[in-house]
Amino acid sequence: MGNAIAVMLGGVFGACSRYGLGLLVPTNEGFPVITLLINLSGSMFLAWFFTASSQRIAIHPRLKLAIGTGFTGAFTTFSSFSLETITLIQHDRIFLALLYVLLSMFGGIACAVVGARVASRKERQTEQVKGEI
Repeated sequence: MGNAIAVMLGGVFGACSRYGLGLLVPTNEGFPVITLLINLSGSMFLAWFFTASSQRIAIHPRLKLAIGTGFTGAFTTFSSFSLETITLIQHDRIFLALLYVLLSMFGGIACAVVGARVASRKERQTEQVKGEI
């Protein structure tokens, strides 16, 4: 039961954060910039978070669930990505739909790689400092 509550609480904050960012950038029938930015930043954060928490940050398993599954899962949104892609296609914006899909897929993977590398690099720097002391 405690794990479910952790995921739920994280999800509340993630969903509210996504909603708040969505209010900052109005949507139209053009390119869905805000969803792309949310999904890319979520990909980078999640990879950073899990890399850092597995290497150097001691995080309680429930907090890891709350942040990783709850917050990041609710913050990022595959369903909105899918719907926005279909909407672009329905409005005969095939090029934008294809661009959106490619940027989302490859950009998400690239952002995850960057996030993991940043966390790993920080870990190596911390180890070097400890070795010098």
